[in-house]
Amino acid sequence: EKTRPYRPANRRLSGCQLKHLVGRTQPHLGEEHQARGKAVASAEAEVSGKQEANGKQEVPRKSLNTYTWQEIQRHNQQADQWLVINRKVYDVTDWAGRHPGGRRILTHYAGEDATDVFRAVHLELDVVQLYLKPLLIGELAPGEPSQERHKNSQLVKDFQELRKTVEAMNMFDANLVFFFLHLAQILILEVLAWLTLYQFGSGWRVTIFITFLLIISQAQSGFLQHDAGHLSIFKKSKWNHLLHKFLMCHLKGLSGNWWNYRHFQHHVKTNIYPKDPDINMGPLFLLGDLQPVKVHLEMLAAEKCSWNQYLKGPQATEEEMKLCSGHLTFKCFSLQDIAWVSSFYIRHFITFAPKCHHLLLLLPPRFLESPWIAYVTQMSHIPMQMSTEENRDWLSTQVLATCNIEQSFFNDWFTGHLNFQIEHHLFPTMPRHNYHKVAPLVRSLCAKHGLQYVNKPMLTAFGDIVRALKKSAALWKDAYYET
Repeated sequence: EKTRPYRPANRRLSGCQLKHLVGRTQPHLGEEHQARGKAVASAEAEVSGKQEANGKQEVPRKSLNTYTWQEIQRHNQQADQWLVINRKVYDVTDWAGRHPGGRRILTHYAGEDATDVFRAVHLELDVVQLYLKPLLIGELAPGEPSQERHKNSQLVKDFQELRKTVEAMNMFDANLVFFFLHLAQILILEVLAWLTLYQFGSGWRVTIFITFLLIISQAQSGFLQHDAGHLSIFKKSKWNHLLHKFLMCHLKGLSGNWWNYRHFQHHVKTNIYPKDPDINMGPLFLLGDLQPVKVHLEMLAAEKCSWNQYLKGPQATEEEMKLCSGHLTFKCFSLQDIAWVSSFYIRHFITFAPKCHHLLLLLPPRFLESPWIAYVTQMSHIPMQMSTEENRDWLSTQVLATCNIEQSFFNDWFTGHLNFQIEHHLFPTMPRHNYHKVAPLVRSLCAKHGLQYVNKPMLTAFGDIVRALKKSAALWKDAYYET
């Protein structure tokens, strides 16, 4: 019996109809369409179904536009931002304003390969992919490398293999007991300070002792909020965010949103001027070899520059961040942050004000904690290389801009494990108690590719801050007198 040729209707099929049609492998249909394929309209895109002699129907994937690196790198402006993740090209221009980490992070990577940094800072990739999907506009052309041509493809590949290795070793699984004990340490110190005040009054000896307890509590709260802010404690982002609000806003009285917007820029473009806000502190503080030459300050005497930076620089930096925190909270219009931060001052007023002047136990601990935090964080960055954007690979960017401090029980506690700054910057979401386990692997990879893995004693690192600032001051002095 002669069968009438199948002609697809000129209409869109529902998802169920399409699935039924494409999934059929009946011999009857295969015999009818051995010589040619017929187009089938789907709810998502038009795909062509090619019929084969064995009766199987193959539906090719919708083809994506292909781009060269030269085309992608032209889209590197704030009003036109493309980036590449796993060879896929995304237009993030409109999404940048809604990015949870702030617009600037995406702007910093516009026109570049962001595969490694994307994997480094995101925890729940399945959730993030839902946001990425609508932004997909194409992929790299078949002849294009997976990263920019000037990058060492073998180094990039080796680091990605290292990432897979440490994931297989479960190095991203947190020990919740470890973090619970750190939180207990903070809360016990806070309660002990309050009980001491109520038991022994507000004499000067008691005040000094309580200040000492609160300094430790504030510093350790800073280190623990750093862990929560990097999503390295819980497997779900929402629980990390909640703990971060409690630690940063309620226990320290600072804005969590401010920390996110500032700190993640530091991580994705470490020591890159002017993209890293931690080194972009002009005109008062000019760091590295580049800034002092570019910026001349007539208000500062050349002889005082280095010593002022040594004595006041890191501490002033921390105080500056605290002062601007409230401004950025209102600027970001985060009512949630405002409420959380308010709870810090309400709690201090209720617990300490009835027995002593409120400011007496509020300002000294915060002022004295500042140099502790500042020197711990800056000893790994200020002495290291600072430069303008050179678009290096992820491994080189972090290793050249960071260094480690020798491990010991005291060093780990005193620095909140930021003595493993290299590992932390390469794997920000890794729980800090695992840094020492992956350090030998990172050191081996650095040796393979000729990257210097710097590991120094803590006192040497503190001294290097002074030497680096003094060098910057000397460069400023030379530039000042040459003009």
